[in-house]
Amino acid sequence: MNILLLMVFGAAAGFLATRFMRVQTDIITTIFIGVCGALVAGLAIQLLTRLGAGALFLGAVPAAMGLIWLWRYYFRR
Repeated sequence: MNILLLMVFGAAAGFLATRFMRVQTDIITTIFIGVCGALVAGLAIQLLTRLGAGALFLGAVPAAMGLIWLWRYYFRR
């Protein structure tokens, strides 16, 4: 995977995911959430469908939202 593409899509996906889930995080955490979501989504999508970079962004947002949900559920009690 192209690291630069992962960072750009991850940052955008993290921003969208934190806004959709109404989570206030700093910029580093937002980018980290998005990049992790992009990694998870990218691996899953590439393994299942081989759709390429366009599908990475579409899968990164819900994956980042899932990570936020897990983070809220397990670490914010």
